[in-house]
Amino acid sequence: MRSAPSHEAPPAMTSAASLVFTTLLSHGPLTRAEVGRRTSLSPAAVTKAVRPLMELGYLVEGVDEEARPTVGRPANLVWVEGGTALFIGIKVTGDEIIAVLADLRCRIRMARHVRLTGRAPEAVLPALTALVQELLTEADGFGVRVRGLGIAISGDVDRAGGVVRYSPFLEWRDVPLAEIAGTATGLPVTVDNDVRALTVAEHWFGAGVGLSDFALVTVGAGIGCGLVVHGRVVSGAYGVAGEIGHLSLDPHGPVCHCGNRGCVEAIASDPAILRAVRAATDQPVTDAADALALAHRGDPAVRGVYARAGEAIGQAIGFLVNILGPERVIISGEGLAAYDLVAEGIRDAFAVSAFGTAAQCDLTTRPLPFEEWARGAAATAIQSFMGSGMWEEWR
Repeated sequence: MRSAPSHEAPPAMTSAASLVFTTLLSHGPLTRAEVGRRTSLSPAAVTKAVRPLMELGYLVEGVDEEARPTVGRPANLVWVEGGTALFIGIKVTGDEIIAVLADLRCRIRMARHVRLTGRAPEAVLPALTALVQELLTEADGFGVRVRGLGIAISGDVDRAGGVVRYSPFLEWRDVPLAEIAGTATGLPVTVDNDVRALTVAEHWFGAGVGLSDFALVTVGAGIGCGLVVHGRVVSGAYGVAGEIGHLSLDPHGPVCHCGNRGCVEAIASDPAILRAVRAATDQPVTDAADALALAHRGDPAVRGVYARAGEAIGQAIGFLVNILGPERVIISGEGLAAYDLVAEGIRDAFAVSAFGTAAQCDLTTRPLPFEEWARGAAATAIQSFMGSGMWEEWR
């Protein structure tokens, strides 16, 4: 398969260059003066930062004829030239692989879905490789090389080593995914936790744009959390920062797959809710849609299960806000299908748990399809491609 020649990759950038690049990615086109104001860099520092990226074609400067000032010359704007590079982003779930082909501005050019026949690496990796090959072939039509592959997967992921240490939904342990996928595809590969990858996309393009401190909480098959602190995505010294799904709220509660009792995930994830609904109704409820239907028909026991789930999520968010003080908490994930049933519990438990003015934190819901999670994986590949000290984790 194809790989990018090493001499075409950008040089290792300074943190200032990376800051300029991501500022233009999220807010551009901007004048150099506007870049300086947003980044607090001097005009000379902005010029030094943009020069190598312009020489490589990743940034472009030109005149915006529609933004002429009343007097003087038209404004010169700088922007990211998206068409100079392509990236593949992949989100792996327990049931399917979702892949996108994205440009340097992380705009999705095409998307593909493939159902999985099994969850073991022996089933997933050939399907993943075939999907990458398909998108590489599609990329030929754009006349631009694919420069990197990002893979987003649930669980404990060592991004630096490219290893999936533990993925509960796939039942993977210690899989050197970056090495395997890189050998199979010939591409530079970045592997990251799926929620953390989605957080990168939200930071660059979504509800976190312009915020220096926010959290993304996802509800669904699991309870995940991505953190941005002082403008940087945080994974911590051990790669598991933000795992609010494994806060133990009830020492006598249901057993979690992590081995503890009463974790948020053991109470509020879709599988946990399904188990609780079955126990409460003694009915063979087969999936989340059946459970939702029972709740919407007014079954008090089922509504009580959802209320408890909302309380657990709200309490966990309260703890999170007390510790980190984010400006906003974005709630997303497939579990938002039941948001009308859990919203009151989330709000009430958050109000009780949040200390003082922390209760003013903005809670925002944001439904996102899995293509956006795959886009987040592509964003991590762009990070690696433009690699620099900007992407060193804050610890």
